[in-house]
Amino acid sequence: MTPETYAHVSNLLIPTATVIYALAMVSHAMEWALGRAAVARKTAPAEQAEAQVLVSSAATANSATVSAGVGTTTGVGTATAVGTTSAAGGSGASSTSGAAGAATERLDAASRIGLLLTWMGFVFHLGGVVTRGLAAGRVPWGNMYEFSITASLAVAIVYLIFVQRYKLQWLGLGVTLVVASVLGLASLALYTPAGPLVPALHSYWLVLHVSAAATSGGGFTVGGLISVLYLLKARAERRVLEGGTMSTALRRLPSAESMDGTAYKVLAFSFPLWTFAVLVAGPIWAQYAWGRYWGWDPKEVWSLVTWVVYAAYLHARATAGWRGRRAATIAIVGWFVFLFNFVGVNLLVSGMHSYAGV
Repeated sequence: MTPETYAHVSNLLIPTATVIYALAMVSHAMEWALGRAAVARKTAPAEQAEAQVLVSSAATANSATVSAGVGTTTGVGTATAVGTTSAAGGSGASSTSGAAGAATERLDAASRIGLLLTWMGFVFHLGGVVTRGLAAGRVPWGNMYEFSITASLAVAIVYLIFVQRYKLQWLGLGVTLVVASVLGLASLALYTPAGPLVPALHSYWLVLHVSAAATSGGGFTVGGLISVLYLLKARAERRVLEGGTMSTALRRLPSAESMDGTAYKVLAFSFPLWTFAVLVAGPIWAQYAWGRYWGWDPKEVWSLVTWVVYAAYLHARATAGWRGRRAATIAIVGWFVFLFNFVGVNLLVSGMHSYAGV
C-alpha cells in the first residue's frame, strides 16, 4: 500500500472510531439515566442496615493502619451495602420488586453494550493511529492532530486495562465522552495532512518524550474522572447516613473509599511517567533541538505546573494523610491543569512547541 492509501484508510478509521465511541457514550448515558429513574425503594429496616454498614465501614477505615495513602482499600470496591447487597441488607433485597429487577437487567445490558462498543471503537481507533504513522513514515505524533488522536488512544488504553484489573466499566460514560470529543475536535478542527517532521523533531527522544506524556495523560484523565465520581458517591453516602436514598446508578458504583484508593493507584502509576516525560526526556530533547535543556517556554512552564500539582497530591496523601474530598479536589485541579497544558497552551499561547502541538 502507498502512503496515500494509508492516509486514506486512517482518515476513514478515525471518524468511524469517533462514531462508535459516541454510540458507546449514548449506551452508558442510558445506563445512568435508567439508574437515576430506578431509585431503589427499600424498606426502613434495610435502609437502617445500609446506614449501619456505612458507619461501620467508615469507623474501620479511620482506625486501620494506612500505608502510602492507599489504606485498606481495594481496586474493585469493598462489600458495603452501597456497592453490593450485604448480609445486613438481605431483608431489603428480598423485598425488591420485579420492576426493580427488570431495571437492573436493563442497566447491566446498557453497561455491557457500552463496554463492547468501546472495545470496537478502540480497534478502529488503533487502526487509524497506526495507518497514520505508516502514511507519514514515522511515529504519528508530529503535530496537534496526531497528538490528539494518540493521546485519546492512550486514554482508551488506560481505561480498558484498568477495566480488566479493577472493573471500572462504571467509568465508561466519562471516558467515551472525553475520547469521542477529542477525536471529533481533531477531525473537524485540527486535521493536518500527513507529512515529514520539522527538523527539530527528528530525534528518538521525541518518541520517548511524547509516548510517556501521552500515556501519563491518559492516566491523569482516568484518575480525574474517578475523582469526580468519587465526590458524587461520597455525597450520596452521606445522604444515606442522614436517612436519604441513593439512585441506582450511584449504588452500582464501588464505595467512595474504594474509588479514592483506585484514583490514587492510577495517579501513582501516571506520575512517574509524567516526571520522565517533562523532566528527563523533554529537556534532553530540548538540548538536542534548541541547544538548551530548559527555556521557560509556555509549554514547559505548564508541564512543570502540572507536575507540581500531582506531586502535591501524592505528597499530601503520603505525609499529611489527605484522602477523600481534599485529595479528589487536588486530582481534579491537576486534571484541568493538564487539559489546559494540552489544549489551551497549544491553541492560545505562542511558543516554541506551537508547531508540534506536544
